[in-house]
Amino acid sequence: MEPRRELPREPKATSRGFRASRHLFSAMVPYRAGAVSRGKLMKFLVMNGPNINMLGVREPDIYGKQDYKALCQLVRDTAAELGDEVELFQSNHEGALVDRIQEAFGKTDAIVINPAAYTHTSVALLDALKAVGIPYVEVHISDVTKREDFRQVSFVRQAALKTIMGQGIEGYRQAMLFLHDHLAK
Repeated sequence: MEPRRELPREPKATSRGFRASRHLFSAMVPYRAGAVSRGKLMKFLVMNGPNINMLGVREPDIYGKQDYKALCQLVRDTAAELGDEVELFQSNHEGALVDRIQEAFGKTDAIVINPAAYTHTSVALLDALKAVGIPYVEVHISDVTKREDFRQVSFVRQAALKTIMGQGIEGYRQAMLFLHDHLAK
């Protein structure tokens, strides 16, 4: 494995005076020796775009009744089961998501991303994901292929290793298991 590199850093600035709190839903899961193939600790970044923090409230007939807290717990439990580290990040702001992807460069082994509404509009997220070169899986709670026409376009899918959709929050677990196995090879 090649050594981790650092991206050039720009001074922190916000265009509208807001700044996402990446630590609000951050969790580091302790390493359990021997739990990972070849003893390698993997670091996951699980990212969620706009309105995912409203799970359980927002259109439960489409997104289910489980809330964001349940999603975070599932992700933490999966990381613990794998013996890996995980950080959760959610923002309703595209630039904050791009910033967090760039910050992951050289520090994160894999990304699970649900860009939510930005799936269909954000070339910036695709460019950031391609720039850092971190393997990632795109996740959607609902099956977007059975939804509105505008949801049929996914910019981030173009460079994703895999897309998982229509599995509810279980799709996050599936993505982490896939990436863990992919990186352990």
